[in-house]
Amino acid sequence: MFSRVARRAFSTTKVNPYKVTVLGAGGGIGQPLSLLLKLNHKVTDLRLYDLKGAAGVAADLSHIPTNSVVKGFTPDQDKGLHKALENTDVVLIPAGVPRKPGMTRDDLFAINAGIVRDLAAAAAEAAPNAAILVISNPVNSTVPIVAEVLKSKGVYDPHKLFGVTTLDTIRASRFISEVANTDPTQEKVNVVGGHSGITIIPLISQTKHKNLPKDKKDALIHRIQFGGDEVVQAKNGAGSATLSMAQAGAKFANAVLAGLAGEREVIENSYVDSPLYKSDGIEFFASPVTLGVNGVEKIHSIGDISSEEEELLAKCKETLKKNIEKGVAFAKK
Repeated sequence: MFSRVARRAFSTTKVNPYKVTVLGAGGGIGQPLSLLLKLNHKVTDLRLYDLKGAAGVAADLSHIPTNSVVKGFTPDQDKGLHKALENTDVVLIPAGVPRKPGMTRDDLFAINAGIVRDLAAAAAEAAPNAAILVISNPVNSTVPIVAEVLKSKGVYDPHKLFGVTTLDTIRASRFISEVANTDPTQEKVNVVGGHSGITIIPLISQTKHKNLPKDKKDALIHRIQFGGDEVVQAKNGAGSATLSMAQAGAKFANAVLAGLAGEREVIENSYVDSPLYKSDGIEFFASPVTLGVNGVEKIHSIGDISSEEEELLAKCKETLKKNIEKGVAFAKK
């Protein structure tokens, strides 16, 4: 039971209203992501954009009794993309084609790179101060593309550009709990590096399960790195990780909104413009970041790691550097 004073304080607590835009809201990730954002009490103005179908998704979600207005936008409307983005606080970009069996994230590059580039240009013009959360793969390359576009428009703020790697951390929590037979909600794994294959480094040595047998540990690391393949294969070519990715995107968006609202000690892992390995020529890297009213408030080091993880990090850097260079080169064409 709340005391009378506590009840009054609880009932009068105000939540900052935020405008959030989802670019690619009609897709496999976009629809469940939009649903989760509709349920987020921090979001009071939800804009959904896609090439088609956004109005239908918006109408569907608008029937849910939460304190937010939902509107759909398409390119056939007058300035549809601009209106979806205008003065928004947070932009999520899940737009693009999904992975199919046999495809790597790099295979998606030719298509998704162009989509992300054009959406970033629109965001630069209509919402230059927004936090931009990139979900579209390959994140290792699409985030640098967005950065270069924003730089070309004179509005780049490294504190407000994020590659969403949350799916790696939630997978790690789930998978390690299955190996150790524990509660997945109580497992926290620091996953650093990038967001594809061997660039994903789960730091098992920092968990309470660091003494797992080597064969189990190696299998666990591989499953976390290539967990997306499980879903692609299980869906028999009909799609990739959409529902889990939507949950991951909504979780990270909520953390960004919490930071913007001034909540304290909001820390999540994200792929950002980072100083950690710039001396190695790596401009972007995923590690824990503290989120605040200006976006990234602090970038944390990856912490102490084992010799095996040092080897994983070395391999990660080699691939990550190439992925970043590929994105930058595309954006500068």
